[in-house]
Amino acid sequence: MFSLSTTLQPQVTVPLSHLLNTLHSLKSLASSSIQSLQRERNLDLDLPSSEPTLNLRDLGLVDLRAGQLEELASSLLPRPCFEESPSITPVRHSWRTSHVSTNSFFRNKHGMTPSLRPVFGSPVLCRQSPTPLQAVCSDLQHWSVLIQSRGFKTLKSKTRRLQAGYERPTEPDGYTPAFMKGLLMRDKVPEAESIDRLVKMKNLPDTQHDAFKTGFAEGFLKAQALTQRTQDSLRRTRLILLVLLLLGLYGLSRTPFLSGKGSFSDAVRFRTTSGLDAAVDPIQMKNVTFEHVKGVEEAKNELLEVVEFLRSPQKFTVLGGKLPKGILLVGPPGTGKTLLARAVAGEADVPFYYASGSEFDEMFVGVGASRIRNLFREAKANAPCVIFIDELDSVGGKRIESPMHPYSRQTINQLLAEMDGFKPNEGVIIIGATNFPEALDNALVRPGRFDMQVTVPRPDVKGRTEILQWYLKKIKVDSAVEAEIIARGTVGFSGAELENLVNQAALKAAVDGKDMVTMKELEFAKDKILMGPERKSVVIDKKNKTITAYHESGHAIVAYYTKDAMPINKATIMPRGPTLGHVSMLPENDRWSETRSQLLAQMDVSMGGRVAEELIFGNEYITTGASSDFDGATKIAKMMVTKFGMSDKLGVMTYNDLSKQSPETQAAIEQEVRVLLKDSYERAKSILKTYSREHRKLANALLTYETLDAKEIQMVLEGKELESR
Repeated sequence: MFSLSTTLQPQVTVPLSHLLNTLHSLKSLASSSIQSLQRERNLDLDLPSSEPTLNLRDLGLVDLRAGQLEELASSLLPRPCFEESPSITPVRHSWRTSHVSTNSFFRNKHGMTPSLRPVFGSPVLCRQSPTPLQAVCSDLQHWSVLIQSRGFKTLKSKTRRLQAGYERPTEPDGYTPAFMKGLLMRDKVPEAESIDRLVKMKNLPDTQHDAFKTGFAEGFLKAQALTQRTQDSLRRTRLILLVLLLLGLYGLSRTPFLSGKGSFSDAVRFRTTSGLDAAVDPIQMKNVTFEHVKGVEEAKNELLEVVEFLRSPQKFTVLGGKLPKGILLVGPPGTGKTLLARAVAGEADVPFYYASGSEFDEMFVGVGASRIRNLFREAKANAPCVIFIDELDSVGGKRIESPMHPYSRQTINQLLAEMDGFKPNEGVIIIGATNFPEALDNALVRPGRFDMQVTVPRPDVKGRTEILQWYLKKIKVDSAVEAEIIARGTVGFSGAELENLVNQAALKAAVDGKDMVTMKELEFAKDKILMGPERKSVVIDKKNKTITAYHESGHAIVAYYTKDAMPINKATIMPRGPTLGHVSMLPENDRWSETRSQLLAQMDVSMGGRVAEELIFGNEYITTGASSDFDGATKIAKMMVTKFGMSDKLGVMTYNDLSKQSPETQAAIEQEVRVLLKDSYERAKSILKTYSREHRKLANALLTYETLDAKEIQMVLEGKELESR
């Protein structure tokens, strides 16, 4: 039981549960009264408000009289007050406050909902008087109750705090950290206007004034120097950053975003704006004509038709003929395919568009096809013209289905559509060049696209002579130079290699301090290209040098006295490249085919070196220097048996893959090759035994002079003295 003592008479003892129920009932009564007041204000109707009826028996308050009950209700319920009259002094109690927020800001601020805000001067339930629970607990003096108050922890303005009679107490000094105090109070230090005032503020003795001023001046100067260095460093940094920013902006202007469709990764790619992305400018080839093209007369004759059409197209259109849309130049590297295309544009005097096949290939999707479109768009606008695509196989290769490159066919598909599609390209001649025609797509080389295929082979001896004469005109050359001799010794050389030969000879003459290029420099350049540079730093002992001299003279003797062997050009024991000596042969004309006798003569000459070592030094002192000679002889013998049908035992039959042949056939082929090599070895031995004296003379001449040309070899073999040496 809980004893409640009040000022009411008589004293009543009620259970605590009954008291709590009473308070809840009073709270409900107050809520119903407020709701009725709200309805009267909003609806302006005189509706009877329903108040809840209280059962005093249930509340345990049967023994209270009517006056006592009214006095208890008036003490528990909040008293009405006017908002405008601040005369009511709020009751102050020592209660702890619970800062729990309500559902609205207005209720937290005024203690009621906005709908309950009274008209001016109307009484409201103010929180200035104690609430029923506060009144009860005030009488009890035993309970510590948490009372809900303002929920928001916002600081009111200073004016409102003063009106409410509340001012937040200042924080104690110990609450703010020392370093924060120093930071906050730093600006409040009095400033010194002069050095004397600063000295007075420091309260220094008179004896220390001069030392303080001196130290202050030195510190000021050092700080000023440090500040100056810092400013210079910042100035340089800003300048560098400005330059980098300008370079970055320039780079971004050169590499704009690639706007593409599809995924996000495709949309943020960059595209390099080089080559054919920008405006394609034609090249005028007025300084290159067919006069500059040497050694490919057949190719020039075929391209004359194209030049004639570009000069006067109506001559062909009157008869109903059409110009070939594309011309494919096929040939080894350096034979003059690009020069021919330039000469076509120069002869016709039309715009010339040059592009390399690798320029169209890019890692980004659609760039190659876009460049093809740009190129043909510009060409059609300036027709008639010539488009030259070098290294066509890099862009026009055979189309394959590859999961690694799903878009690799877009470029060639665009090229096929531009060359022969729905849109005509009259007056635009496409010239393509490649040294690998097998890799081109079949749809690209069909009639209607590349209608003509012009082969540009390596020049023959006549063509090499013309090319050498053309390049020799550009340098200072001796009148005794014979271009035909150099051309005969450069079998298989292309035009670019012949140009390099002449340039190497000019460099050699300049190094030797000569005024012009002679045959000696041209021969030196030819040997350097064929066999490598001279190895003058190699020290060879006398014994090895003697073996090399007899080895090379054995090749020369067999070549000189064999009927169908090629004429000798030079014999030398000067090390070049991987060899210690060399005998070069000089064919009189280009050999388009070789006879059986010529093949056997080549084998005999190859065997001459080993035979000479065996005859001079004995079978126990033969060397490994003949390994390359045996390789050449064995290759010739195999070709005679398996390719050329020059074996009486195996007949006229080719054997491409020896591994697929039967063991009996393989044994027969090996036997025939062995017989051919043995017979060649015996023929070379017979010649060297017959001309052993000439063999020794030629070997001694090589040991003396190291290098002998064809005339000097002939003089030695005829027993004449080399007076020129």
